Amino acid sequence: MKQFNTLDDFHFEDKTVLLRVDINCPLDKETLKLTDDNRIRHIVPTVRELLDDGAKVVIIAHQGRPGDWDFIDLQQHAECLSKYLSKQVRYVDDILGDVAISEIKNLTPGNVIMLKNIRELPYELEKKSAEEHANSELVKTLAPLFDYYVNDAFATAHRSQCSLVGPPCVLPSAVGRLMEKELTALSSVFSDTNHPSVFILGGSKFSDSIKVMDRALTSKAADIIILVGLTASAFLVARGVDVGEPSRKALEAELTPETLDAAKKLLRERGEHILLPFDVAVEEDGKRKNMLVGDLPINAPIYDIGKGSIEKFTKVIDPAKTVFMSGPAGLIEKEQFTAGTRDLMTAMAHSDAYTLLGGGHTVGAAERFGMSERFSYVSTAGGALETFILGKPLPAVEALRKK
Repeated sequence: MKQFNTLDDFHFEDKTVLLRVDINCPLDKETLKLTDDNRIRHIVPTVRELLDDGAKVVIIAHQGRPGDWDFIDLQQHAECLSKYLSKQVRYVDDILGDVAISEIKNLTPGNVIMLKNIRELPYELEKKSAEEHANSELVKTLAPLFDYYVNDAFATAHRSQCSLVGPPCVLPSAVGRLMEKELTALSSVFSDTNHPSVFILGGSKFSDSIKVMDRALTSKAADIIILVGLTASAFLVARGVDVGEPSRKALEAELTPETLDAAKKLLRERGEHILLPFDVAVEEDGKRKNMLVGDLPINAPIYDIGKGSIEKFTKVIDPAKTVFMSGPAGLIEKEQFTAGTRDLMTAMAHSDAYTLLGGGHTVGAAERFGMSERFSYVSTAGGALETFILGKPLPAVEALRKK
């Protein structure tokens, strides 16, 4: 049974569509100009398909949070989307007033407008149920003007916010192409997994990695988990390795007694499924130095996995049918410590596996290496991805499922 509608389930010709997207982009703090339009590029297929079908499209989205420095209007987002669509996306500096209502009513088929930052509404960020949000001014004012609601904002799907969960209660609703791809890709990794399945977990959020590992191994989504980055350093500590003072300091925020006990428990009960690096790279006189874990501690921070570990992990990736990577293997801000991340990604790209990248730093690294097109799927989500892989419900998706 289908869990939600897609664009294939409706005819949009001459229909007015309320389209919720996530185009919350990184900005330059000095100029407040967009520095990365990746999320805008990802919504283009949905917008273009709706316009080609003859829909009248009204986009709602957000940028930043009230009170934060990056809380700005969406004028330049509309201009950027116009460039990728080769069609004007007119920005309307209003949401519920006479100007917005007039623009919506006067919209003609095959055209699109973008309304003001939806987080200008004081209740947008309130945590309420879908039914409560359906009684908001936003839904009551806009719903009568629309035929359909489409949600293509997977990156915000973990939030029960007004524009995400309210409209599906009162309008025929569907997921957009980006959200459809995200859900399909994640299900391929976590629900309908092809084995052998390898998870590569790194980055700095050690406590989150523990939860992901526990769920992946318990559900049998992962056969082998390769640990890299600060997560690997934390598990080395749990195994009894003295990683040295600089590396211990880097772990302080996450390495609590509770997380250390949880790591020890996982190693004790599931250790045969967990691979740790046996050599690491540190910085010495500004250069990369390889050393065996057995030769630790050292008075220098661990910045990457070592050459031998890269070769070992590559051999594990090669026969896999599913590979998921979240979190870089090293300090990718320094070129000499990108080897672990780059080489593991290269192994994924060369394998016959279904390959999925997730997490902002991981995706950013793939784009920097010019490799993002070489994976089966690259997730644009952050918190929503984390919520999904932890097996928790996504309120925006649940609202669409109920509908």
